[in-house]
Amino acid sequence: PGKKVLIVYAHQEPKSFNGSLLKIAVEELSKQGCSVTVSDLYAMQFEPRATRNDIVGHLHNAEAFNYGVETWEAYKRGGLSKDLVEEQKKVQEADLLIFQFPLFWFNMPAILKGWMDRVLVQGFAYDLSKAYDGGLLQ
Repeated sequence: PGKKVLIVYAHQEPKSFNGSLLKIAVEELSKQGCSVTVSDLYAMQFEPRATRNDIVGHLHNAEAFNYGVETWEAYKRGGLSKDLVEEQKKVQEADLLIFQFPLFWFNMPAILKGWMDRVLVQGFAYDLSKAYDGGLLQ
């Protein structure tokens, strides 16, 4: 079977240059035998803000909210919100990950930055003790 490809797409308009690049990528990769999944962040109305809502259930430290610590602890106990778990599952199943987006002020759109902040949490995407060729998302 072909590779599984996840394209994380961040543009509002399907008829845009980025939309055309996405369409061609999906067609070409499919032609090559890949199975392609697209996370169309605008169409999904993906929430870019990293908030307390990303943690289901109790907080590790209710006195002082620390997003990094709380999402790491929530990930370990299976307590991340449903939207994050769904995106992490797509990332985990993919052999290849493609980010398709326009440059806004020399950077990615906020919705994609929010996807990275919320989905690629410690414990899932990285561990400070495991880096480079020993990293979690090889």
